[in-house]
Amino acid sequence: MASFLDVRRWVCQVAARVFAVALAVLAGCDSRTGQPGTDSAPADPPTAAAEPDDLEHLRHPPADPRAALEAALASDALPAGDDPKQTLAELLRLTGVPEASQVLVFSKTSMQSGRISPTNPRAIYFSDDYYVGYVPGGLIEISDAHPEEGTGFYALDPRPLDRPSTLESPVQCLNCHLGSRTNYAAGLLIRSVYADEDGFPIGSAGSFVTGHDSPIEERWGGWYVTGRHGTMRHMGNAFAQDLGQDAALDTEAHANRTDLDGLVDTSRYLAPGSDVAALLVLEHQVQMHNRLTQGTLAVRKQLWRSRRIAESDGRDFDPYASETLMSVVNNHAEKIVAYLLFQDEIALTDTIRGDRAFVRQFRANRREAADGRSLKDLDLRTRLFTYRCSYMVYSQAFEQMPPLLKQAVYAGLLDALTGPDTDLNRHLPADERAAILSILRDTKDGLPDTWR
Repeated sequence: MASFLDVRRWVCQVAARVFAVALAVLAGCDSRTGQPGTDSAPADPPTAAAEPDDLEHLRHPPADPRAALEAALASDALPAGDDPKQTLAELLRLTGVPEASQVLVFSKTSMQSGRISPTNPRAIYFSDDYYVGYVPGGLIEISDAHPEEGTGFYALDPRPLDRPSTLESPVQCLNCHLGSRTNYAAGLLIRSVYADEDGFPIGSAGSFVTGHDSPIEERWGGWYVTGRHGTMRHMGNAFAQDLGQDAALDTEAHANRTDLDGLVDTSRYLAPGSDVAALLVLEHQVQMHNRLTQGTLAVRKQLWRSRRIAESDGRDFDPYASETLMSVVNNHAEKIVAYLLFQDEIALTDTIRGDRAFVRQFRANRREAADGRSLKDLDLRTRLFTYRCSYMVYSQAFEQMPPLLKQAVYAGLLDALTGPDTDLNRHLPADERAAILSILRDTKDGLPDTWR
């Protein structure tokens, strides 16, 4: 039972929070951040049981989450016992992954399909560089950007043992994550399927690979979705009926759900929902991550080939003199710049209202320009972000690009922000281009001298 002091402390904390919000409103600030209202992302009141006051692990995540996790395993720092959820929570803290990024997928479309069901969905958590999957009763799956592998996949068994086991790399991950859907490079994948009441995808009905260019009505089949999205409709929260060569899906009955009551026992997870704003951000990030790692692997492979050809011909190797190499570089640079700038992003036709806990935790490591603007300012009214240049320019996947490719990306990005209208930048008005340029100049390390 709570003591009198505990109750008094709780009342004081609530009063302080109410007072802070009132001051923020009077000052014209965003009550979620205390900053001027440049980030107008709408959100519902927090649905998480509690939001931690200390976001230090999110503000300054480790540069190498995999190394941080391996060090914790080596030193027995991860908790062992009868609660794998506790191990998961500590793993996320160690690697700087927000708990509020949780999204839930109930379709049987992963390595642990035998454990996944509509009542036992797989949770996915993510930071800018790191992805964690968790199925109650099963393994913790992990993926990250890796300089040699491109995208690395490995797993941890948190089930009751003397201690959590060492990291392993399940070969079966590549059954889905290396193929035509990932351009034959190890990559990440988000699919929308027609899933029946047991979570089995109805193959004859087809599926969709999801990114920020996907129509909302084709998204989230086989996923749970919590939050409000107005008149827009999607495939989530619903079970499909097999019609032979097609499938029927009721997209109306479970629209605008704010909780998963009656569907999932969310006490087995770290957050109570599957946030719509988190889903939108994750879908952009996954496809951005793929383009960065695909470009990295393709350019490194062609660099090796071109160098070997020059050596076999007895010539000094000059990468800029290799037409084949520069063609590969420029081709991937153009794809990366186009996705960085949200070319072909699907417009939102109604307001998205997600969980404030996610907004707060996602923005904890934002890099702010001198005027307070950042690439993590969410819009959620007509588009995903206020300033349409991906925050993934700060990611490990971006930094690991070969210098040739990074140089070409910087050149293409600068040209798109300062040059004449083209198909690449026509969707960005002049004031938004100027804002993006200013933010990058204030916040991005390693910009070429041509940017200054």
